[in-house]
Amino acid sequence: MGTIEFTKMVAAGNDFILIDSRDKKAQKRIGNFSKFAKVVCVRKHSIGADGLLVLEKSKKAALTMRIFNPDGSEAAMCGNGSRCVAYYAAKKGITKNKLSIETKAGILKARVSKNTATIEMMKPKELKSRFSIDVYDETFEVDFINTGVPHVVYFVEDLENFDVKRFGREIRYHKEFASEGTNVNFVKVIGRHDISIRTYERGVEDETSACGTGAVASSIVASELHSIESPVRVKTWGGEVLTVYFKKIDNEYKEVYLEGEVKLVYEGRVDYV
Repeated sequence: MGTIEFTKMVAAGNDFILIDSRDKKAQKRIGNFSKFAKVVCVRKHSIGADGLLVLEKSKKAALTMRIFNPDGSEAAMCGNGSRCVAYYAAKKGITKNKLSIETKAGILKARVSKNTATIEMMKPKELKSRFSIDVYDETFEVDFINTGVPHVVYFVEDLENFDVKRFGREIRYHKEFASEGTNVNFVKVIGRHDISIRTYERGVEDETSACGTGAVASSIVASELHSIESPVRVKTWGGEVLTVYFKKIDNEYKEVYLEGEVKLVYEGRVDYV
């Protein structure tokens, strides 16, 4: 049995367990981060979280971030998770308020100011607009985009009463998005600079209070289809607001930023066999 020190962090309602493994001591005690995530992310029976963030050294950036979902799968990146890592690194004096973070999706630039963290996202890719998929004998006109991880975007009028879990789960595993699957965002357009979203996240296999990459994906698709303009205020299901900035140059989305508040909730220790 080993005692593992951790930090619990929250960004826009997404909560994470953060492990600082830059000296590899945590790696030696834990062994397999995937198995560890499956244990400690379980709500009511352990610490509980939307994901496990692991800090490691990097030769390319200020530090490396790895993200493990509650089902043990490792994601390429996480928008709100990246903001938590940036905030933690700056507040702990590991880095300055401007830093770079290496992820499996690429290197992100970040800046921290008071209780806010902003990251420059990877350039969105693989945009595919207005195609049909069959879900429970219904035809859905959806959009797809990759903002570091894959996302489907579907616009609805009655977002509050929409059955996100039922339809999100079905789309997440739809054959159209095999074999990796996809995250699924249900979006309502509020105004020229405002949208509301609810997200079903793969790996969590449930609706989450927020999703940073999903907020960016939804903002970009809303810009394409509904003339939404930057900056976009994205109201999450948890009630907090994320802000997405971008520029569209020569039909490409560039200088894409995700901004919002971050909280260091508490620090603790957990015994792990």
